[in-house]
Amino acid sequence: MTISIDAERPELLGLPAPRPQSLGASRPARIAGVGTAVTPESYTQQEVLDLFGITDPKIRSVFLNSAITRRHLTLPPLDAEGRRVSEPQGELLAKHTRLAVDMALRAMRSSLDDAGASLADVDYLCCVTSTGFLTPGLSALVIREAGIDPGCHRVDVVGMGCNAGLNALNGTAAWARANPGRLAVMVCAEACSAAYTFDSTMRTAVVNSLFGDGAAAVSLVASDGAAGADGPRVLSFASHIITDAIGAMRYDWDADQHRFSFYLDPDIPYVVGAHAERVVDRLLSGAGLPRSAVQHWLVHSGGKKVIDAVRVNLGLTRHDVRHTTGVLSDYGNLSSGSFLFSYERLVQEHVAEPGDYGVLMTMGPGSTIETALVQW
Repeated sequence: MTISIDAERPELLGLPAPRPQSLGASRPARIAGVGTAVTPESYTQQEVLDLFGITDPKIRSVFLNSAITRRHLTLPPLDAEGRRVSEPQGELLAKHTRLAVDMALRAMRSSLDDAGASLADVDYLCCVTSTGFLTPGLSALVIREAGIDPGCHRVDVVGMGCNAGLNALNGTAAWARANPGRLAVMVCAEACSAAYTFDSTMRTAVVNSLFGDGAAAVSLVASDGAAGADGPRVLSFASHIITDAIGAMRYDWDADQHRFSFYLDPDIPYVVGAHAERVVDRLLSGAGLPRSAVQHWLVHSGGKKVIDAVRVNLGLTRHDVRHTTGVLSDYGNLSSGSFLFSYERLVQEHVAEPGDYGVLMTMGPGSTIETALVQW
């Protein structure tokens, strides 16, 4: 089902449903600013293989053929013999807390600077993460550390995975639209270094070759004024859960390692690719648009095979997904915030013209495909 943030539900009160509203009616939320942050240390794939002494040719092939040049990682400390120590789940959770809060703060401040706003302007904060579980949530920690008004509205989206950024953007844009002139911020902070299991299996090798640390934030406002005037309007959303592949991406407890471990089914790129057309066409049909009307495509950097499968099934060019592949090369898979790293690069290109349409697309556990339609 396509969900528009402009849709009303009077039928719940027994009133007739209105005709579909034109896109852009009633002050839709605009993306007023974007910001990103990463952890300090980065490594090439070859350096990671060398640091962990990985010699298995199959595992090395997974790393070296990933289309990833470099990733930001926070590796385990060294023991007395110079080997990387095994971090218990408790230490991984502490790592997640430290890294996620730090990256979230830096990404949020960058987003606010880009929007010409300050921490005092934040009225709503949505924090997204899947690389650790916190209670109180990441939003509470960020509000305390940043000195944001404790009366700030907040929500945490936890455990949804790589698709979660668009799920959270949906709710954040809806809040902004319901509160014209007030600033809403969404932050995706993924400390993927706190979600690794190191062993000799191919299952963990695929995961360990792919993910990197990163956070991204967007500031949104619905206003007739100058705030966010140059940013795209968030028009509508469409979602699709591939229930037959509900276990294809999952976070399990590894009894042997005594920690959580992420699993990716080898067929997931093809499963996602095969369903991409359905959800994108539903998104665009709600606006009466063909795919050819979309000038900008910002797809989650899920991995080389995932990107290729989506590109082929949607009939996109390599140029269409240049930012998606560029982010994968420079950072790896950043989970929920990956698509915002691509959006930031598009903004920095200064190629989007007034009236241009863009499609944002994320994929993750469920298996789920999330999409959003924006217009400059």
